[in-house]
Amino acid sequence: MSQLDWIVLIVTLTAIISFGLVKSRTTKSLEGYFLSNRSMPWYLVLLSIMGTQASAITFLSAPGQAYTDGMRFVQYYFGLPLAMVVLCITFVPRFNQLKVFTAYAFLEQRFGKPTRLFTSFLFLLSRGLSTGISIYAPSIIIASLLGWDIFWTNLVMGGLLIVYTVNGGAKAVAYTQKIQLFIIFAGMLMAGCMIVHLLPEGIGFNEALKVTGATGKLNVITTGFTPKGFDFKDKYNLISGTIGGFFLALSYFGTDQSQVGRYLTAKNNTESKMGLLMNGLIKVPMQFCILLIGALLFTFYSFQKAPIYFDLASKQKALQTSYQSQLQEKEKQFVTVQQQYQRYVQRFASEELHTEMYKDSIGQANTQLQTLRTEYKQLLQKALHQSDANDTNYIFLRFVVDFLPKGLVGLLIAIIFMAAWGSIAAALNSLASCTMIDFHMHFRKAPSLPSNTTMEQSAKDYRLSKWYTFAWGIFCIITAEFATGMGSLIEAVNILGSLFYGVILGIFLVGFYMKAIQGRAILIAAIIGEIIVIGTFVADKLSYIGIGFLWLNVVGTLSVVLLSFAVQLVLNTAKKVTA
Repeated sequence: MSQLDWIVLIVTLTAIISFGLVKSRTTKSLEGYFLSNRSMPWYLVLLSIMGTQASAITFLSAPGQAYTDGMRFVQYYFGLPLAMVVLCITFVPRFNQLKVFTAYAFLEQRFGKPTRLFTSFLFLLSRGLSTGISIYAPSIIIASLLGWDIFWTNLVMGGLLIVYTVNGGAKAVAYTQKIQLFIIFAGMLMAGCMIVHLLPEGIGFNEALKVTGATGKLNVITTGFTPKGFDFKDKYNLISGTIGGFFLALSYFGTDQSQVGRYLTAKNNTESKMGLLMNGLIKVPMQFCILLIGALLFTFYSFQKAPIYFDLASKQKALQTSYQSQLQEKEKQFVTVQQQYQRYVQRFASEELHTEMYKDSIGQANTQLQTLRTEYKQLLQKALHQSDANDTNYIFLRFVVDFLPKGLVGLLIAIIFMAAWGSIAAALNSLASCTMIDFHMHFRKAPSLPSNTTMEQSAKDYRLSKWYTFAWGIFCIITAEFATGMGSLIEAVNILGSLFYGVILGIFLVGFYMKAIQGRAILIAAIIGEIIVIGTFVADKLSYIGIGFLWLNVVGTLSVVLLSFAVQLVLNTAKKVTA
């Protein structure tokens, strides 16, 4: 990066940290630290929800996801608007009525302490691990740009983030996310405009879309049906996105404390509902635009020399091994096919007649390029002894560094940092709140609700909460150190969440709608349900079955609901027999 880029990057990040520290002045109590004294208007709730969900993984990995697989990933969000409506009808009024600090307090009132602790533990485990991946995402940037060791990069990234999260609490998180999102949207818009601007003369936005469609990257809607029937292995299609996405969104926004904690900061029910409903309306088009940038980026590289592999640092290491000649030969073949491919694309974009002929040629050449890229990755895996050589997370970053003007590079990289910090800060705040409220306050000698404590005890709890935030920050940094080789990070985070969210959602749905189910039955059902979900995931990885990860949310939810009914029936029968 140039000196100007470094100045822009450092000034932007310093300003955000300073702003967060200034906004950290709040009531020194648990309600002030975790819930900002329940004082936030709906638009801050909305921005906080979006900022928590839209991490660096969204802006770093999503364009790369569209570059490699097209825009069908947007279907993953199709169940979100419906989930927001259900939340506003069921979850939000109940949480606000009970004045809970965490979502899991409701479960203790409904089922007892064991169920609350088990559910909170599932959240802590899933959110702690996924937050570690979120720290790893921006660390890739610095490690790739500067050639730093990823171990030290994770320490620096996590350490800077902990500074204002520990001090600021929920209020600092909400206000910094507001500024971050505005800068992020402006920066991504500039990046999209620059992609179109850098296209060859005579190739504008319409022509770019024409080429993007011809290469199959505008596959926004896919049904998932094949001549053999519906393909459950297909991860992103209209049915899995609407059904599986609905269950995932309902669990994420309704039972994940990192999101529940955002709308519990609202002034009242109406403000919470407005924030959630607006998120449901905005999220799908926002994700569409981010994926469109990746699809247009594929078109951009249809006119420019595209790398056969986008992780330059790994590529350089592999070229120092005995596989050098094989890698160079594969790249030479790639360049030859790419030149022919680009000629087809140029003719297709500029001519009105015979476009179908060129479209077929583009498809064939593109298939050849993808095959060569796959073979190159396989060679690189052998050269570096890696389990994964996926370069999806580096595609957008490579474009930013290689083609954007000085100053804008620093701003775009700062944007990715800010997106990471916004989501991670909210996650750390929620992890600390669950640890403090759901575990610490229940196991100390004199358990009590935060609202019933003395001023002296409240001050002690406030200080201890900061230490829990710090401890979770350390845990997430350690997790980040082991996050290498996970492929597309946006997929990795969602797969991890799907291992737990369905079971958690099932527990809450039983709590809301199945009044006859008691605590012992739901706890047994939840434990068995989690075993079923993990077993299904392992069976899929071993190719014993074929099922996309979104369906794990459906499996988990239905397992808990059906098993709780069956277990309660058995317990009731056994009780009658013993009586």
